[in-house]
Amino acid sequence: MKKLALKIDVDTWRGTREGVPRLIEALKRHDAGATFLFSLGPDHTGRAIKRVFRPGFLSKVSRTSVVEHYGIRTLLYGTVLPGPDIGRREAALLRGVRDAGFEVGIHCWDHIKWQDYVAGKDAAWTRAEMHKAARRFREIFGEEARTHGAAGWQINDAALAYQQELGMRYASDGRGSHPFQPLDAAGRPLGVPQLPTTLPTLDELIGLDGLSNDNVHEHLLKLTEAETATGHVYTLHAELEGMRLMEVFDRLLDGWKRQGYQLVSCVDLFDSQDLANLPSGRVVMGEIPGRSGTLALQA
Repeated sequence: MKKLALKIDVDTWRGTREGVPRLIEALKRHDAGATFLFSLGPDHTGRAIKRVFRPGFLSKVSRTSVVEHYGIRTLLYGTVLPGPDIGRREAALLRGVRDAGFEVGIHCWDHIKWQDYVAGKDAAWTRAEMHKAARRFREIFGEEARTHGAAGWQINDAALAYQQELGMRYASDGRGSHPFQPLDAAGRPLGVPQLPTTLPTLDELIGLDGLSNDNVHEHLLKLTEAETATGHVYTLHAELEGMRLMEVFDRLLDGWKRQGYQLVSCVDLFDSQDLANLPSGRVVMGEIPGRSGTLALQA
């Protein structure tokens, strides 16, 4: 059966408290698997205000109703209001996701800090941030994390290498078309295999080319009509599909099931690959339509 993996990025405290439980209900209603990737440290969403100077950021904000989706209070965390420690406050909820049968992994320690700085930081900074997240994951779940999905699809070679040291099996840190083994600048294997996101996200699509909450699912379903040998990975967000865009997500799940997809976790899709013969390639930074700035892409 062809497979489509659901990768759920949980960026904020509100998304954890409100979006995650709603997503679990929806996934169970559709008999779907998924991978939840958690932000495990402080919620400093308000510090994203400095991105106002990034080309394309204001147009994206106006298209996707950031205040409506995230809420005023969340947009003040880390500036006017102190950032709540998500992992410390919501440890029981996070364990409940695993106990409900879903794969869990690391998104980041501090989402804004990672997304805004990791691409230009050195190995020491990168390892320190990842170590904090890995330690908190171990405290919450009593075991090591086996997967990682970089916040904002931001990554560097030091992070890719450290994932292997942390004992991870695979990661989903960037965008691409099929699973692959990353290489370093010298052409040597780097870190663990990557399972990239293959489909655009709702916030990249809504507001462009006549796409709205009412019809964006039709566009995505057209992209998955043709079967691929290695399946698809769709990244959704607890703050979007888990809240005001839940109806869109329901329509997507119904549509993918009609197309014959088995909706699975990322590890389920990863385990279905021919791991002994994965293609290899570099992870590079580049731009994609609908998203401001650069992000990690499969070369």
